[in-house]
Amino acid sequence: MALVILFSLLGSVGAIIGAALLLAFPDALRQKLLPCLLSYATGTLLGAAFLGMIPKALEKAPALAISGTVLAGLIAFFILEKLVIWRHCHDEDCEEHSHQGGTLILVGDAFHNFVDGVVIAAAFLTSPALGVATALAVIAHEIPQELGDFAILLHSGLSKARAFAYNLLSSLATLPGAVIGWFWLAEVRQAIPYVLAISAASFIYIAVADLVPGLHRRTGARAVISQTLLILAGIATIAFFRFGH
Repeated sequence: MALVILFSLLGSVGAIIGAALLLAFPDALRQKLLPCLLSYATGTLLGAAFLGMIPKALEKAPALAISGTVLAGLIAFFILEKLVIWRHCHDEDCEEHSHQGGTLILVGDAFHNFVDGVVIAAAFLTSPALGVATALAVIAHEIPQELGDFAILLHSGLSKARAFAYNLLSSLATLPGAVIGWFWLAEVRQAIPYVLAISAASFIYIAVADLVPGLHRRTGARAVISQTLLILAGIATIAFFRFGH
């Protein structure tokens, strides 16, 4: 339980602090770093889904049930994003975010962070190695997302201090999600493989539907090589924490 709380806080507060530090960088440097972060986050999300969550889920439930749950999860996240309940935007000038109020951003982010907490709890209940790998993937994709949220809140007229405080409060929803998930899944362990499958679907959806299109905006051989290497680095990081112990 202590590890779940620790890594839930790292996944939420750590991401907020990382995003705040990036916000302090000069614009030119931040614009260079953001694509690197997105590439690395893509690798960690795909690695956590395909090397950790899905294999562990398949150990505890029939293959057809797990693959069907992953498929249903992908469709569900598509619908949720269409309804603007679950929105992962990683561009500071995101058009979708520009048309939404800061309150909606914070509510959506709090919901997403709560779910991340449940995901981390399910992973730790399966194995500590999977828990660490999952938390790392959460941190990797949360930093660019929080950076985008910061930009929207600042654009809406909030001061940096207030934007940081609101984002911090929203991010703390990870903790109750982790605690509730831990006690609920500890009692209903048969649900864990299906929670892992849905979590894998969310990670795959974020990577493929939200991050990869942003990476495609950069063309040229150098961009392709750097993005590929960083995606592989993200996968390798997850593989290390998943299998390196």
